[in-house]
Amino acid sequence: MNKKKIGLRLFVRNFENYFSLFIVAFLIILPLLFKIMNRFHFQILNSENAIVNLVFAFACFSGIITWREGNHISLASLTDGLPKRFKPFILSFRSATTVSILTALFFASFSASFIAFLPSQKVWGIPLLVFFALLPLAYFTMLLRNLFQKEYRLQNLLGFLIGVLISLGPLSGVLYSLFKTESLGFLYRLNDYWLTFSAHAFIPLTLILVVFAFIGVPLFVILGGIAYLAFSQGGGYVEVLSFEAYAVLTDKAIAAIPLFTIAGFILSKGSTGKRLVSVFKSLFGWFKGGIVIAAVLVVTFFTIFTGASGVTILALGPLLLIALGGSGYKKEDSEALITASGAIGLLFPLSIAIIMFGSVNYFSVDVYDIFKGAFLPGLILAISMVLLGLSRDVQKERDAFNGREILSALKSSVFEILLPFFVIFGFLGGFFSIIEAASFTLLYAFVLETFVRKTFSLRESLAVITEAIPITGGILFILASARGLSYFMIDANIPELITGFITSHIQSKIVFLLLLNVFLLLVGCLMDIYSAIFIISPLLMPICESFGIHPVHTAVIFLTNLQLGFLTPPIGMDLFVASYAFDSPVMKIVKNVLPFILVQAIVLLLITYIPWLTTVFL
Repeated sequence: MNKKKIGLRLFVRNFENYFSLFIVAFLIILPLLFKIMNRFHFQILNSENAIVNLVFAFACFSGIITWREGNHISLASLTDGLPKRFKPFILSFRSATTVSILTALFFASFSASFIAFLPSQKVWGIPLLVFFALLPLAYFTMLLRNLFQKEYRLQNLLGFLIGVLISLGPLSGVLYSLFKTESLGFLYRLNDYWLTFSAHAFIPLTLILVVFAFIGVPLFVILGGIAYLAFSQGGGYVEVLSFEAYAVLTDKAIAAIPLFTIAGFILSKGSTGKRLVSVFKSLFGWFKGGIVIAAVLVVTFFTIFTGASGVTILALGPLLLIALGGSGYKKEDSEALITASGAIGLLFPLSIAIIMFGSVNYFSVDVYDIFKGAFLPGLILAISMVLLGLSRDVQKERDAFNGREILSALKSSVFEILLPFFVIFGFLGGFFSIIEAASFTLLYAFVLETFVRKTFSLRESLAVITEAIPITGGILFILASARGLSYFMIDANIPELITGFITSHIQSKIVFLLLLNVFLLLVGCLMDIYSAIFIISPLLMPICESFGIHPVHTAVIFLTNLQLGFLTPPIGMDLFVASYAFDSPVMKIVKNVLPFILVQAIVLLLITYIPWLTTVFL
């Protein structure tokens, strides 16, 4: 590669990183600035609209960066176990399929950009079309990066041609919008052939895409491809996918996700984890099971803000392993406890999963109610992990209670301890909106680790934020793709059809709840929590309502199952994450974590059949 190409790639890389950091800075400052100004009765017009469109811009650039880094979420890849002679064949198909779908998504979003907004629709003088146009730019950038990679160039070119052929509908719209071309009868006829073919081959093509999900095609590409196929066979109005992507990525609740995620990443990379472990160890380490309480609390705290138990296990697992081992805990028991506790934070207030569930099902249930409904079940799960962990604490000698050490640890960690109280009570008390709470959390984490603790220099802090961006990009693009598929299913009355089928065959509420748990455990194993919330939860809510199940109760059952799904063999995500974090065989992790899974399953049944646990605070 010559110097000019290297220089160009470096320039593009730096531009993507710095522009994303620039947007993050605005997302930190603006919500809090507007909050202060509102207190002094200074109203900024269109302030919320400006913020959510900045989030949309960030989502597009973070998606580009995630693609560049190869970090878009995919399901377990079956290619790892294939014989070497089959791998090139499978990987070439994977690459061509990815290019085909990206091409289709690009043309669909490009066509949509001409009709999304009127030129007069602006925010702070910037046409909304400028923000919307970043979506086709993101798809186009990903497409170019695939087309120009050295491997599989011929296959990628073939994939591009197939993508163009299935995009003739939106491509016709682009040509008309740009050149007012009306004599496009040939393209229309070809597009009609595709629409007819997609209608007849919808099920087999969908199944093929599902198979491709298991050979490493990014999940958002698969979801986008299935949604594109669904709208093609339903009449071809594929531009809806882009409109729905814009709608979900400019939702005020969704806007908080990248900020909470980045904040959690900064805290996990900084000194916060060590300080909190030190505090809880001094507070609880002098009595039996005390260090177990510390481990569960720390893991739960970080998962609340990162929204991803895998990130928590990777970031804090080795540290907690040392802390538990230093207190006489066996290595395999420590690994099992940390892994099993990784996803409990999804049930506590300000959990990203709860925010998403409420925003997706806002007609049925309120986010604030889910926070209240999930708190007690989350607490029971945490206590159950502590009790099981306590039963495995075999250390006989412990450090004596030391009040001076406790005060010293509390003093050195006072800012870390205060953060969750500021954020949770600020939000629940009505002082913060969800986006303001997220902005405050990120600002607090950044200032704490950079200027107070000085764990990072300013440059290092920016590097940590840059490192966190691919995590957020992966989440946000899955949401964008899943929203389109969810819209199709609702538009096609699929929830009502499923409700009618189930209620005609199952009359017992007890049997239905049992089958619901089995189904959701499978979903938790096979799907990431974000796409599951977007695709599955809108289908289940009306079914559960038909059985007289309270919407909050349904939400908590759903989230509890999914967090348990992370642990369920053979393909629970956290099992593989823990194997990587602890450098331990997966089957060994599975064996050690089984008792914890059994206890969580018992708690799940209690939550399922005792509605009071989820409705007591409503």
